[in-house]
Amino acid sequence: MTYFDAASSAPPHPVAREAFLAAWEEGWADPARLHREGRRARLLLDAAREGTADLLGCRPDELSFTTSGTRALHTAIAGSGAARRRVGRRLLVSAVEHSAVLHSAETHRAAGGTVAEVAPDRTGRTAVADWTAALTPDTALAVLQSANHEVGTEQPVEGVAEACAAGGVPLLVDAAQSVPWAAVPGRWSLLAASAHKWGGPGGVGLLVVRKGTRFAPPEPHDEREAGRAPGFPALPAVVAAAASLRAVRADAATEDARLRALVRLVRERVPREVPDTWVVGHPEHRLPHVVTFSCLYADGEALLDGLDREGFSVSSGSSCTSSTLTPSHVLRAMGVLSEGNVRVSLPRGTTDAEVERFLTVLPRVVAGVRDRLAGPGGAASAAAVADADPAAAEVEVDALGRRCPIPVIELAKALPGLPVGSVVRVLADDSAARLDVPAWCEMRGQEYLGEEPLADVGPTAAAYRVRRSH
Repeated sequence: MTYFDAASSAPPHPVAREAFLAAWEEGWADPARLHREGRRARLLLDAAREGTADLLGCRPDELSFTTSGTRALHTAIAGSGAARRRVGRRLLVSAVEHSAVLHSAETHRAAGGTVAEVAPDRTGRTAVADWTAALTPDTALAVLQSANHEVGTEQPVEGVAEACAAGGVPLLVDAAQSVPWAAVPGRWSLLAASAHKWGGPGGVGLLVVRKGTRFAPPEPHDEREAGRAPGFPALPAVVAAAASLRAVRADAATEDARLRALVRLVRERVPREVPDTWVVGHPEHRLPHVVTFSCLYADGEALLDGLDREGFSVSSGSSCTSSTLTPSHVLRAMGVLSEGNVRVSLPRGTTDAEVERFLTVLPRVVAGVRDRLAGPGGAASAAAVADADPAAAEVEVDALGRRCPIPVIELAKALPGLPVGSVVRVLADDSAARLDVPAWCEMRGQEYLGEEPLADVGPTAAAYRVRRSH
């Protein structure tokens, strides 16, 4: 198997294993105790904190180790919100944040706070001007990821941090994806990251609260980790996380250049060799190892299964891989196609030969998935269009009860059989259609006329109208 899902979790770094085993032997005692074993454990913990803080660009006493990156985000949002309650209860986030941030936002809203979102452009990048305009006197906290986990787009953190500092609003940066490559620049106030993103062990998160930032621990706390992460620390895992971060940073510049060249190759060849494929994310402001594309008329889960059978482990932001059967909130916010979505994130050490083999396998896998999906219902839809009156104002395609990507497939089959200027009315109750039909129209140069709710059919049912432009 070739593992191409490093953005989810990077393969374990060899240094992490060595450091973990060494700390397991030497650092098993309570670092809060004054006896010899406790002092030895405390030296390991202090060294891990100092080394990690240096790589993050913060002071050691500003850094706390938590049980995960998610826990670090939840603690940062709750603690900052509690400390600034008198200022206001407004939380400002980008619409493409990690689900951990959105879950905290839901909890904040349920407790009586308000949440506002800054929308990205179609590349997934937000604008500093939009953040500046969205900051209000009652904003307690702003949250912005350094780089997006689904499409790799980097955010203008430094500029947003300046705008927040000018407005007196602390900025929390989710740096999980970028910390393995470089320190986050700018005058941010809080930062969160997760060790398994750079090849460290799972179960270790980083939380930085810079001096001068108002913060109130949101849960009962003790003397450990500045009161931000109570309980006995997982010292061997913390030491392994620190050692592996130092190791990946040592060759980050070399790997950045090498993986960026491989990603560029994928971005160039996939649209050329796989018809009806759309590469998403920013072409320049992006992580060096992530590339995401969406394939028309293909099911994301089927693509992942097909690639897995060919020996490639990849990921997807498609609605078809979600247990909730709802589109990815990131792709939805960007307004791009969610069907047939594939994210390739290359781990360190990926070879040219592995990427070349992936590019050889991918067209065959996509073609196979499209062939399987084109059959069910296809003949009936084609016949309905053939029998339709060419002079009719609209032709209706019924895709009710059918999941992504069938509604768009049926639309694509119907349109070529109609004269230019004709309108196709697609009936669908899959929520992904609300995103995919307009995205398909933009991709294929057709005119999207809007949607009409079908409340009598169901809460998610709608008629999507498309005019053939060419």
